[in-house]
Amino acid sequence: MSKIEASNIRVQDLDHCGIVAGICDEIGLVEQIDKLYGNHPQSIITPGQIVKAMILNGLGFVSAPLYLFEKFFVGKATEHLQGSWDQTRTPQR
Repeated sequence: MSKIEASNIRVQDLDHCGIVAGICDEIGLVEQIDKLYGNHPQSIITPGQIVKAMILNGLGFVSAPLYLFEKFFVGKATEHLQGSWDQTRTPQR
């Protein structure tokens, strides 16, 4: 059995959102919404991913304004919660 170096361990915070994100993935929520609404060719993320993010946001910032949406995900392992999207389509600023 090989030893694991402490420097190779990466800890990420999922909180309760990991369970909900897993259920969304298991029932195919993102795919079902994308199938119903389609996706604009210039979109960075799909409608299904937006709905999933709104669900996860609602679990943590129930009384906070929507403009604080992105602050909810600071420190969270968003690639595990939300999945990934086509990074090549991200607009350059």
